[in-house]
Amino acid sequence: MTDQNEDGKKAVPADTEELSPEELQRIVEEYDTESNFRHLVGPVALLVTVLGVSLSLFHVYTAGFGIYNEIIHRAVHLAFVMPLIFLVVPRKNNDREVKHWAQSIGFAAFYGYIAFDLYRSLPDSPMNMVFLAVIAIMILMTLPWPPTVETGKKVYFRDWVFALLGAAFSLYLILFFHTVFVENVGDPTPRDYMLGVLAIIIVLESGRRTMGPVLPMIGIACLIYALMGPYFPGIFGHRGYNILRIVNHIYVGTEGIYGIAVGVTATYVYHFVLFGILAQASGLGQLFIDLASMIAGRQAGGSAKVSVVSSGFFGMISGSPIANTVTTGSFTIPLMKRTGFSARFAGAVEASASCGGQITPPIMGASAFVMAEMLGVPYNQIILIAIVPAAFHYFAIMLMVHLEAKRLGLKGMDASQIPKLGAVIGKQWHLFIPLIVMVTLLIMQFTPFLAAFYGIMLTIAFSYIPYIRQKLGDKSITTEGVLFPKRLIENFAVAAKFSLAITAACACVGFILGITTLTGLGFKFSGAVVSTAQDLATFLHPIDVFGLLTVSQMTLFFGLIFVAIACILMGAGLPTTPTYIILASITAPALYDLGIPLIATHFFVFYFGVLADVTPPVALAAYAGAGIARSDPTETGITAFRLSMGKALVPFMFVYAPSLLFVNFSFTEFIVALLSGILCVLALSTAYIGYFKTEISTIQKIMLTVGGLFLISNSLIPLAIGGVMIAIVLIPNYMRTAVSY
Repeated sequence: MTDQNEDGKKAVPADTEELSPEELQRIVEEYDTESNFRHLVGPVALLVTVLGVSLSLFHVYTAGFGIYNEIIHRAVHLAFVMPLIFLVVPRKNNDREVKHWAQSIGFAAFYGYIAFDLYRSLPDSPMNMVFLAVIAIMILMTLPWPPTVETGKKVYFRDWVFALLGAAFSLYLILFFHTVFVENVGDPTPRDYMLGVLAIIIVLESGRRTMGPVLPMIGIACLIYALMGPYFPGIFGHRGYNILRIVNHIYVGTEGIYGIAVGVTATYVYHFVLFGILAQASGLGQLFIDLASMIAGRQAGGSAKVSVVSSGFFGMISGSPIANTVTTGSFTIPLMKRTGFSARFAGAVEASASCGGQITPPIMGASAFVMAEMLGVPYNQIILIAIVPAAFHYFAIMLMVHLEAKRLGLKGMDASQIPKLGAVIGKQWHLFIPLIVMVTLLIMQFTPFLAAFYGIMLTIAFSYIPYIRQKLGDKSITTEGVLFPKRLIENFAVAAKFSLAITAACACVGFILGITTLTGLGFKFSGAVVSTAQDLATFLHPIDVFGLLTVSQMTLFFGLIFVAIACILMGAGLPTTPTYIILASITAPALYDLGIPLIATHFFVFYFGVLADVTPPVALAAYAGAGIARSDPTETGITAFRLSMGKALVPFMFVYAPSLLFVNFSFTEFIVALLSGILCVLALSTAYIGYFKTEISTIQKIMLTVGGLFLISNSLIPLAIGGVMIAIVLIPNYMRTAVSY
């Protein structure tokens, strides 16, 4: 296998065959925990299907005819999701690892502590001992014993227990809503507290089951922070809260488990996940690939450009960058390798482009709907704001792909590989209708879930167009995309499965948000970031002998760096939506305190949260791309990060020039920032690829990199210095080529 093309010669990979469906599924299960499900059969499979279809029907109904009150709606959602998690998602097969045992014992110790703390805080009652006995049994079941290796085809006894208890704590709030929230409001009963501790344990275990230990550990850390407040030093210290106050805040109300995170998942996220599943089943994914081939296939490096365009299209209906990478990458990565790109570059292009789908309007990832909810702004405003940053991201990827193709002397795709526009539109025109209607409704400021409702209904209805045409005598039409009742039921159940991980993650995020509002953790973190940035700026300012930057400008720069690092670290291995919610609650206030407009602070943390999927050492989307490309995961991750520099640089650009987000708009600032941004991306792309019109030397790469970074600023002197440095390199390179002709 040829995986290196750094010598300037055209690479000719040896293993360019496409992976089998089984190999693709293995890659998905390895890197995308959201798609790792048991393969059940028999009565259990029927039960899971009934639960999944019922959940989807519930959300379709509420999307079209109105949702219930917040608690009831979110509790119904969790009452379905929690049992499904323990029935569908297998426990990780690493029971014999010491690390896994240590983690499990740590979780068990925490569960035991909060249960015993509650026991001591409640009035004496026989129910207290029953409660402790139930919790003790649960704790034993959380430990990785007996050391069995799960086959993925069987539901174990402990799973049934957790499934029943997972439904119980939400059903309780539904059945006794009037008692809990009207009669006893502000004065929970011992039974409420017991079920609250049960809910905390179940939610943490659901997070471990679906996402691994990282997010639940963060949730536990926040709960401990609330309990042990007086023992924390300095700015992070607080008076502390007892277990009764914490359980009341987390369980009985909309600040914790049933807070905004689960609320958005139970409305916008689920509706658009269901739409994406049905749209893909009806053939929209293949249509995107066909359109991308027609748009970009004939250009130099056409196969890679098709990957960029198709992944951007597909990412708009797929909430998972990893699933997007595998779905479109199964076609585009082997194609890129066959046309001469290295395996490493092919996997990186697909991963980087797939992550961009979540920031691409008009249908962005679930995080965009969360952002609209948290900021209280219409979704169509989010669409407008996202246009320029998304364009920069794809411009950077396309430019680097183009320069790499020119460096290697690669041509476009063969004409036989590019579908004909007339044939594609003639057979698949009906797939555009649901998407167009849904986008139109969003722009017209209809609620996102009503827009999703019409998108779902029209997708189902218009999927029958090929069937009708075939019955009318058109034998060239296939019916593989028709959502017949059996396929519709299957996809309704699949949509429920794909909502499990994001719901479990958002329920865990509820602990973080709840404790943040209870203790003021976000403001404390904000104060720490601003103070550290100011101290560092004051210390380093004397080094700036030319006086290019003031102390306040350096404070802002270091504050941005600190928050960006926190975003990438927090986003490592976590879904984008919970990552964004956490970051927006804890780190965004720090940027706001530095004088950045609120919408820009949220977009800043959103972009860097997305960037984590292609940032080593936990670059899951890049690792999935490497699995398909059969390249080194680390090298592929590093390449994907470089290709995603648009997402890394654009946030700095719109912080310094908010007009790029159409915030505090100034036409002059917008034009200057737009042009300097384009030149910045051109310089850094050329430096990374090492080619413009001819090869670029190492010294020239350094000059382009430094000059490009200067262009991020909106001040005249840095812009002038950066522009001159870039011109010194690129103009002679271009002229040298012109002279040779």
